Amino acid sequence: MNLPPGSSPAGPAAASPEFDVRSFGAAGDGRTSDTAAINRAIAAVRAAGGGTVVFPAGDYLSHSIRLCSHLTLRLGAGARLIAADPPPPGQPGGYDAPEEGPPNVFQDYGHSRFRNSLIWGEDLEHVTLCGPGIIFGRGLSRGNGRVALPVGQVAPQPPGHLPDVLEADGPVAPLPGVGAPGPFGYPHPLDVLPAGVGNKAIALKHCRQVTVRDLTILHGGHFAILAAACDNVTVDHVFIDTNRDGIDIDACANVRISHCSVNSPWDDGICVKASCGFGGVRPVENVTISDCYVSGFEEGTLYDGTRSRVINHRGGPIGRIKLGTEASGGFRNIAITNCVFEFCRGLALEQVDGAGLEDVVVSNLTMRDVMNAPIFIRLAGRLRAPGVTGPGTVRRIAISNVIAHDVAPDHGIFIAGLPGHPVTEVRLEGIQIYSRGGGTAADAARPVPEMVRDYPEPMLFGRLPAWGLYARHAAGLQLRDISLRLLAPDARPAVVLDDVSGLRTRDCDGLKDV
Repeated sequence: MNLPPGSSPAGPAAASPEFDVRSFGAAGDGRTSDTAAINRAIAAVRAAGGGTVVFPAGDYLSHSIRLCSHLTLRLGAGARLIAADPPPPGQPGGYDAPEEGPPNVFQDYGHSRFRNSLIWGEDLEHVTLCGPGIIFGRGLSRGNGRVALPVGQVAPQPPGHLPDVLEADGPVAPLPGVGAPGPFGYPHPLDVLPAGVGNKAIALKHCRQVTVRDLTILHGGHFAILAAACDNVTVDHVFIDTNRDGIDIDACANVRISHCSVNSPWDDGICVKASCGFGGVRPVENVTISDCYVSGFEEGTLYDGTRSRVINHRGGPIGRIKLGTEASGGFRNIAITNCVFEFCRGLALEQVDGAGLEDVVVSNLTMRDVMNAPIFIRLAGRLRAPGVTGPGTVRRIAISNVIAHDVAPDHGIFIAGLPGHPVTEVRLEGIQIYSRGGGTAADAARPVPEMVRDYPEPMLFGRLPAWGLYARHAAGLQLRDISLRLLAPDARPAVVLDDVSGLRTRDCDGLKDV
């Protein structure tokens, strides 16, 4: 019989030792830098072969915290870990410098550098970050300056956030010692942050047996949680109210996200990706997302309970669950269930970088005040990945038991492949869509661009010629028990199908156009 280290047939392993950060010199007064004291406590855990670093009640001001294996980092009740401001330009200190190495021409700086974070770990195992305390990313950048604006103040989207924006900017000056940006605009001078500036609350790369639970993360920078090329990851009972991405799972395997609430008006709430950000290509697989809530309220107002519905983002707040946009390694074996969307964009399943997106099951979603397509399935040919020459595949997707109420008029269900590269074997069952209406006859006659290489966002296609379901370049589409309803008149048809083969329908109310 194989036993865990430190255990015996007579009983469980002894409790791991605890290391109080105050015993290592942390002040916890919110004014004194506790960076060195916290890292000394972690070094003591490393020397002991494992243990728990404890933060009692207090405000702990810190720059980069460097994790080790066999570590539990526990923020106790009343403890706040506060991201300190970076030093003034040109001054030493601050957050750890980003990793050295060749530039990543396929991915932005935020995805491809990990050490410039409040908490980071690389090549580790058995790491737990837990609460019930709070991480407050007060001094973090969100990617377009040394420090993000305070909670509730609105900043423009950072340069490089949408690749089509970068490419439209035209030629840019090379970075010193790096050369000109590649075909996708990276590395871009405005996308790179200087040493000493931090842009993520938690960043993990090449780790395994990772747990993040019972934490609150506020104002988390570019990412509140970024895990890349990690295995066996659990994120459970985490509350996030932030100014950009919430939880990003990138090129990871065996991931469980559950019982989380994520408010992220300016970017995705829970996003599963398969980018080249970690320096290679690998699929994201065996992922479950269950019993979660995502929203796009004004930052900070989910946390304080006011849920302010301020819209100051083109296309409305984001805050959704998404597979993509970065998809170079592909997606397989993904299950999403029992989730609630409120005042945000809808579910997005996107494969535009030449790999596959397959074997995805989605069930039991409820959505209210939906800013764009409640269900968006996209196969296209951006091909932002090494060695890729053509579009990938999107196939074997089952979505059931979805109610979307008060859907913005531009899009209903939106399924789009490419000519000769259809989305295949999609089954929709038990779907109720309540559209806001308001479309015109001109909208009904409007041609929809193919947008083969563009960023795959529904709003960039403009208003669709159908208010309930628009499907193009699809094969083997199955529709069962689909109900489409209008909350106000609309001059467009409920359904438009273009280059759809092998259609099967049953018990569909509102699909008179099929």
